[in-house]
Amino acid sequence: MPHTPSPPPSPVPSPPLSAAPPSSPASRAAVVAALRAAGCVFAEDEAELILAAAPSPDAAASMVERRAAGLPLELVVGWAGFLGRRIAVEPGVFVPRRRTEFLVEQALAQAPGAAVVVDLCCGSGAVGAALAAGLGEVELHAADIDPVAVRCARRNVADLGGQVHTGDLFEALPGGLRGRIDVLAANVPYVPTGEIGLLPAEARDHEPRVALDGGADGLDVLRRVAAGAPGWLAPGGCLLAETSRRQAPAAVAAFTGAGLRTRLAVSEERCAHVVIGVGP
Repeated sequence: MPHTPSPPPSPVPSPPLSAAPPSSPASRAAVVAALRAAGCVFAEDEAELILAAAPSPDAAASMVERRAAGLPLELVVGWAGFLGRRIAVEPGVFVPRRRTEFLVEQALAQAPGAAVVVDLCCGSGAVGAALAAGLGEVELHAADIDPVAVRCARRNVADLGGQVHTGDLFEALPGGLRGRIDVLAANVPYVPTGEIGLLPAEARDHEPRVALDGGADGLDVLRRVAAGAPGWLAPGGCLLAETSRRQAPAAVAAFTGAGLRTRLAVSEERCAHVVIGVGP
């Protein structure tokens, strides 16, 4: 879940979501100036992405206006870069963060032969899509309680044969997955309720609270996932969840208390903390 703003999404090799007309130096300079005046730190990079995504000068002007008003860049251009994939995003959906790529990398290292993958609290479906792309042919399921997220995730996993379900955590999953899941990735909401107001405006004002709010200490959803996971994991299957440095000891305790063999993986460079629990 977000704590600091991210730089603009990097270009990725997948085709753009819309064709881009050539733009003149004058229009490019005007876009950069407007974005810089609005306080965008990466104004030049953002201008390139907006101009590449805009199908017309009028559309570009509208996109610049929305960005200057505070709409996250990813929602302005309609996509976010995630592990080399272009993930479609739309208003009302949590924007995947680059630090969550570390969770995917840990899952691929932990279970390189996984055949059944579940992306719980999937949001846009970025984690599930990246896992399926990295593993090859897998049975992919994703689930979220928010219908807007479910609709968006379906766009991102359709070409990978993924199925997306609506519901509250494990209640959303088909019963036939019990005891079969090799990788259960759960990028749960983990911002403490009292700290929602401290988030950057891009997250606080434009992303769904259900994707941010983790309860009093931020670990309510993580504890529920840890408690329910053992009954769904295949023998030797793994559960992975992102958390913060401050919350990591309590998150590890929740996994261990659920009967999982637990370790904490940390990437200082990305400020990423991932709890990994392996079933019996």
